[in-house]
Amino acid sequence: MTANQEYDVVIVGSGIAGSIVAYQLGLQGKKVLILEAGQPVPVDRSGYMETFFKANAKTPESPYPPTVQNPSASTPDNPLGLPDPSQENVPRYTVLQIGPWRNPRQCYFTYSPQESGLAGDSPRANFAFASSYERIGGGTTWHWLGTSLRLFPNDFELKTLYGQGVDWPGGKDFYQKLVPYYEKATNEIGVAGDKDAMDQLYTQFGVSPTGDYGPAYNYPMPGITESLVDQAYINNVTSITVDGNPVFVTPTPQGRNSLPGERRQCAGNTNCIPICPIQAKYDATVTLARALQTGNVDVWYRHVANNIRVDDSTAEITGIDYITYDTHGGIPTGSGTVSAKKYVLAAHAIETPKLLLMSNKNKNFPRGVANSSDQVGRNLMDHVMYLAWGLAKDPVFAYRGPLSTSGIESLRDGEFRKERSAYRIEIGNEGWQWAANDPFTTLADFVFGQNNSQLNGDSVNQQGQALRWDKNLPANSQLFGAQLVNTLNGIYTRQIRLGYLIEQLPDPENRVELSETETDHLGLPRPKVTYRIQEDYVRNAFVSAKKVSTEIFNAIGATEYTKLPPAPVFYGTPAEVTATNFQYQGDNFTFYGAGHIVGTYRMGDTREDSVLNSRQQSWDHSNLFMVGSGVFPTVATGNPTLTIAALAFQAAEHILEDLKQVSA
Repeated sequence: MTANQEYDVVIVGSGIAGSIVAYQLGLQGKKVLILEAGQPVPVDRSGYMETFFKANAKTPESPYPPTVQNPSASTPDNPLGLPDPSQENVPRYTVLQIGPWRNPRQCYFTYSPQESGLAGDSPRANFAFASSYERIGGGTTWHWLGTSLRLFPNDFELKTLYGQGVDWPGGKDFYQKLVPYYEKATNEIGVAGDKDAMDQLYTQFGVSPTGDYGPAYNYPMPGITESLVDQAYINNVTSITVDGNPVFVTPTPQGRNSLPGERRQCAGNTNCIPICPIQAKYDATVTLARALQTGNVDVWYRHVANNIRVDDSTAEITGIDYITYDTHGGIPTGSGTVSAKKYVLAAHAIETPKLLLMSNKNKNFPRGVANSSDQVGRNLMDHVMYLAWGLAKDPVFAYRGPLSTSGIESLRDGEFRKERSAYRIEIGNEGWQWAANDPFTTLADFVFGQNNSQLNGDSVNQQGQALRWDKNLPANSQLFGAQLVNTLNGIYTRQIRLGYLIEQLPDPENRVELSETETDHLGLPRPKVTYRIQEDYVRNAFVSAKKVSTEIFNAIGATEYTKLPPAPVFYGTPAEVTATNFQYQGDNFTFYGAGHIVGTYRMGDTREDSVLNSRQQSWDHSNLFMVGSGVFPTVATGNPTLTIAALAFQAAEHILEDLKQVSA
């Protein structure tokens, strides 16, 4: 720590956006300090791997501090053994907290009260938020999948073209300006991709690969080899059309090495979420290390930003206050303030609005910092996911290689977006790991005589089709020896999964606020979340996804095992209230989180309806910038990380421009 250093820029957060900005500024000789709330980047990842191996639930957060899985602490009231967030210095929301979402002793978030008397299909129902994030050095890229897709030009004009949501500032012109930064992001991450496949996709949507909006797609590495799972789809789905769009499989550009280089070549480990054991998959510690190597960047770990200071007369940011700690549940060990010429918030789409809302409330800024528009924390979005799963007619040998190497991207745009959300379809390569917590669920079924997987007895899928894996086995069989091994091998090798990433519209009622009652161990307010899936526009996409899944499985000769969800419950005690189920057009649906948390401090064309201008600069405070997924006006149709990185490169240039003016 260099306490007396004068800094040009202070950044809060060391994830991909903060690390890219720091690296670009450090290369230009600017002195940068990063305040990181979480633990330092470890010397190696063996400790994280050991934690992951021992974890009962292989959830995205399972390898990382603070540890959230401690079976020895399990009690009847807390069967998962979740730690109390009020006793943690840097708690964060996890997948395991989705179930006990109404219990503030187990869940980091608090939630708005549920309205009484709601029907199962009510658009006013509150749900658990279904996506998690990390608060450690390197941020949430520790557990990302690696999917590195660009958005389409039409994603930037959803309102103009389709009458839904909002446009990005400048619309397609903004996209055109972003193209060179997409190139920088692609090279920084080291994306393995197939240029010809991307050209085909853009051509399908009427965008010339060599025109104004046509990206160069000069991937630094060739694409990852397609899996046998992918091959089961490639030649069998091309006869299907959805709302006028042809269905075809596209290899997924992804942030992992297909060839040896600065990082090791992908070795086919199947636990990319939550952790790549050899760092073949990019994570932001790579860029953070580059930033530190410039000699101009410092990182202060275990420094929790808790207030942003503002000059009442000029509205300029004058400093950021912080609290320090030594251990997860230990006492605060100090506090202080750091100042600079420019400030950048890069603490993700939950923690950034939380910091803004709890900062410097006075007569000039009664709603908190950068919030004259009252938009801070609003328009919380995710790609809400529909999952479908089944058994292929022939072995496809899942559980080998990255979790997904191909997808169906051809349904991400079209005139149908006037009536329903678009989606991309991720082809899973991890069997039923996500869908049914396999291989454990099926193993337990055939050892203990259960039928949770629907494979060890008579069941009915959500299409009403009767299911029976092996008619020669009695229901609820208890197997052992060779018969158990052969049965499991016959199942695991045929498991397939589809995931539909459905765009969610910005809704000002979906928001992050400050809890009025709950704090963390440092005494800071915890996030209060209101989360709904209100619009028929989004729910219509679930209806489409259900129908399309059946068509796809039929086309490849697979048997669908997608489980019929229970009817939602929106009344009674907290434990009875449905977390992620809703009813629509007579059907019950379960939604999942994609981990794509966006929209809570969005860019816009006017200060009245946005937090930032198109430079990612606060309308209210000229020396404050924000980066990361919270700047997105819409969630759009592609996984957000590549766009987050591109926007971070763009923001770094704007900050450098302003620093030059200050120096002049």
